[in-house]
Amino acid sequence: MNRRITLTLAACIAAGGSLLAAPAQAAEPDTSAQAVHAAPTAVVASSDRVKCTSLSNGQLCISLNTGPSRIEVFYTKSGGSTIKANLGFRSSSTSYSALKTISTGERAAATWTMSYPCGKKYVGLIKVQGQGTFETPAATPPCG
Repeated sequence: MNRRITLTLAACIAAGGSLLAAPAQAAEPDTSAQAVHAAPTAVVASSDRVKCTSLSNGQLCISLNTGPSRIEVFYTKSGGSTIKANLGFRSSSTSYSALKTISTGERAAATWTMSYPCGKKYVGLIKVQGQGTFETPAATPPCG
């Protein structure tokens, strides 16, 4: 199994989902610190509560977990130079973690323990210093 598929599979398993599609194409970096990038194609998980996207040097995922209710955003860096970034999520407002230094081969994660309503959409974010903000497709918590 090649490294990209292995990392994608590991990220989805860690988030509680299973892989149903091949890794996405990389999003192009932007030099604007305010730009928001969405990957052109998403890695599809078995549930709407887990969404991942492949970026040029890693994979970004959001997972809406139950028992207790929490939002997890994680980034697995597979290449390129060390970055400084904040992980976060957006729903009706945006929240970010403290600044993290992430090197190739590392996995950075941030968790928010909170209740979230059924059907509301949540987008995972990574704000990379000097490169902009990248996002996952929207995840929705299970209903019923």
